[in-house]
Amino acid sequence: MASQDTTAPDRQRSGAPGPADAQPKREGIGERALAKIFLTPSFALMGIIALFPVGYAIYQSLWEFRFFNRGDFAGLGNYQQALTSGRFWEAVLITLAFTLVSVAIQFVIGMVFALIMNTEIKGRGVIRAVILVPWVVPTVIAAQMWRLMFSVNPGYINNWLGLGNFDWLGGGPSMFWAVVIADVWKTAPFVALLLLAGLQTIPGDLYEAGKVDGASWTQRFFQITLPLLKPAIVVALLFRSVDALRIFDQAYVMTRGRLETLSVLVQRFIVQDPNPGTANTLSTLTFILLMIVGIVFIRLMGRDVVESGR
Repeated sequence: MASQDTTAPDRQRSGAPGPADAQPKREGIGERALAKIFLTPSFALMGIIALFPVGYAIYQSLWEFRFFNRGDFAGLGNYQQALTSGRFWEAVLITLAFTLVSVAIQFVIGMVFALIMNTEIKGRGVIRAVILVPWVVPTVIAAQMWRLMFSVNPGYINNWLGLGNFDWLGGGPSMFWAVVIADVWKTAPFVALLLLAGLQTIPGDLYEAGKVDGASWTQRFFQITLPLLKPAIVVALLFRSVDALRIFDQAYVMTRGRLETLSVLVQRFIVQDPNPGTANTLSTLTFILLMIVGIVFIRLMGRDVVESGR
C-alpha cells in the first residue's frame, strides 16, 4: 500500500495536468508547409512565363540567321559584333540621355501636381481628373497628336512660338526634345499619382506641429514631406526609369524611327532588316542594361529608404 502513487490527489488539487490531460500532438502538414505546397504551382507557372522568353531570346542570340532561317552556331559572335558597333553605343547614349532628362522633368512636374492634388481646395476632384487625363490617352494616339503639333504643317507649335517653318522632327536636338516633351506630358501624371499616394500616408499632425513651431512651407516640405516621401519617390523613379529605357512607341511614331533608341534599333532588325540573331542579341543587352539600372537604383536609393524607416 505504501508503494501506491500518493501524488495523484495532490496533482488533482493543484490543477497540474496529468498524463490523461496531456494534449495529443498534431499530425499532418503545418500551415506554412501547406501554404508552400499550394503556392508552388503558381510561382512555378509565373516563373516559366517570365523566364522562358528571356531564355529563348538568349538562345536565339547565339545563332547566325539569314532572314528567318537559322544558320551556324555563332556563340558570342553576335554580342561581340553589337558591342563593337558604333550604332549600338549611339542608341545606348540616346536612350540613357532620354531617360535621365525625361524622368527628371517628370519628377519635378509630378511633385507639383501631387502637391496640388493633395491640397484641400474647392473642385479638387475636377483638378485631379484634368491632371490625370494625359495618362489615360493611349501612347500611340498621344504620339501622333504631338507629331501633328510639332510638324511644319499645320505647325501648331511653330505658330504658337512664332518659329515659322522650323522642322522640329527633322533631326538633331530639336527632335530629341520634341519626344521628351511628349513623354513628359504623357507620363508626368503617373508620377504624380504615385507621389500622391505617398503624400496621403503622411500624418497631418506633423504639419500642424511644424506650423506651431514656426516652420515655413519650404521648411515643412524639405524636413517633413521629402523625408517621409522617399519610399514613394523611389518607386516612382524606378518605374519611370525602367519604362523610359524601353521607349519605343513615342520615338517611332513621332520621328518615324529617326530617333534611334535601343528598342527602335531592335525593331529595325525584326522588321526592316530581319535578323533574329542580332535582334535577340540587342534585346538581351537591353534586358541586362535594365537589370543593372534597377539594381544600382535600388542599392543607392533603397538604402536611404531602409535607413529612414528605422
